[in-house]
Amino acid sequence: MNFELNEEQQLLADSLKRYLEKDYDFEARKKIIASATGCSDAVWSTFAEMGLLGLALSDAQGGFGGGAGDLHSVMDALGQALVVEPFLSTVTVAHLIDRAGSEAQKKSVLPAVIEGKCKLALATEEAQARYDLTQVSTSAKRDGAGWVLDGAKVAVVDAPSADHILVSARTSGKAGDADGISLFLVARGAAGMTLKTFRTQDNARAADLTLKGVKVGADALVGAEGKGLAALEEAVDFGTVLQCSEAVGVMQSACDATLEYLKTRKQFGVAIGSFQALQHRMVDMIVSTEQARSITYLAASKVDGGAADAAERKRFVSAAKVKISEAARHVGQEAVQMHGGMGITLEMKVAHSFKRLTMIGLTFGDADHHLERFAA
Repeated sequence: MNFELNEEQQLLADSLKRYLEKDYDFEARKKIIASATGCSDAVWSTFAEMGLLGLALSDAQGGFGGGAGDLHSVMDALGQALVVEPFLSTVTVAHLIDRAGSEAQKKSVLPAVIEGKCKLALATEEAQARYDLTQVSTSAKRDGAGWVLDGAKVAVVDAPSADHILVSARTSGKAGDADGISLFLVARGAAGMTLKTFRTQDNARAADLTLKGVKVGADALVGAEGKGLAALEEAVDFGTVLQCSEAVGVMQSACDATLEYLKTRKQFGVAIGSFQALQHRMVDMIVSTEQARSITYLAASKVDGGAADAAERKRFVSAAKVKISEAARHVGQEAVQMHGGMGITLEMKVAHSFKRLTMIGLTFGDADHHLERFAA
């Protein structure tokens, strides 16, 4: 495999890094997360102007026809800057619509996403589901030509800023059945939908959704009725790999900050980086980060078409998520510990990096979930 960026990917990565270093430094980020919405429309517009929102969408929809591999350097840069805008949620749902949506849905949603005029969120988790996408109790019943949705979803990341939310609902069968799961694109704020919003530990915005008699038209159904699981699993695997790429960027930022601290912090008249024990710990952090980077590249290649079947794709994605979760915990904890007591203060970026790494380890399935899926 060739892990080197091609010329276009390198130019895009360099351009994004320059923008984030200039306009999205730690102080700018603190102002954004303290705002009412928790994200910046100006930043989102810049992402659209740079072509980031359409990078992984098909040419036919105005995108660039890329994949998870093309987005790796983008997610890496977003991770290093700890960007809180709903990029991951939007591109994951847009990817699903691009793959499984009708032509009408593609034409109405994807150009708006590419232009930065539409944000998306994914609502799949329910209480007691434990990351199992088949554990769907939310129901969708026919109502004339349309549907009526009833149920609840928990911890829907980026729901407060989304224009549309993709909701999994059961049109037949019972919780745990693979068949009978359908996907619906619902406008945020639709009659009967209520959001209990909150801020996550890493300063993202999320919400618990309650759906009571939410009526949607026939055009809200994404894909075939009762056959949404395969498309949902593929999209979640796609999003998981992007999140792994983001984690690599966060870990790289934590390593850089820790190395700089070891070079400048002095004890007994010398830089603490001269102590061999800390040097060894620093090397272990870097090794963990590079191992995580390598397995993320491998998983991205499988998601982008390298897997012979869905089972092989799931196996490599789960392997990557397990390794990422382990590396994130190791790097995050070591970074905080080597910064000493100040490492847990919110004035230090490394504390926010630790929080983000912790949340990444719990999103789209934790290490235990993916170990079980890998073994299966």
